[in-house]
Amino acid sequence: MNKFFYCFFFLITMGFASEAQVDIKDSVASEKNIIHKDARIDVLGKKMVEYNEGLTLKVQMVNGYRLMLLNTSDRAFAMKLRSTLLQQYPEHKLYMSFLVPNIRLKMGNFIDKAEAESMRKELQALNIVTGNIYLVNEKIELKPVYKNGLPIED
Repeated sequence: MNKFFYCFFFLITMGFASEAQVDIKDSVASEKNIIHKDARIDVLGKKMVEYNEGLTLKVQMVNGYRLMLLNTSDRAFAMKLRSTLLQQYPEHKLYMSFLVPNIRLKMGNFIDKAEAESMRKELQALNIVTGNIYLVNEKIELKPVYKNGLPIED
């Protein structure tokens, strides 16, 4: 009987002690909300924006194609071919690497395979490279095209 009495007493007192929620419009209108903001948060936000904009202007590495022009041990011939290609195609980047005992010469940063194929055919037609030219899958450099919505000029 004691348990029943205590439970009944508890439920009755909770019913009288509880209140309904106050209307939000009344509480906001009657109180002033003061927000104390640290100025360093704005500085940090500006630095984060500058950092992220800088990341978008960096050269990115993406999957693409390069033309393998030469794989030889004749350094003089490789340098002669390199200088010829630099004069005739200054807009395409050349990559020269030395793997004992051979020198490898690669050209271009092509995203599209068709574009790389057309360049390969052009080089073969001009007979600049005497041997075979191979298309190689590699990570290539992709330069950003726009800065703040405007085209980047070299």
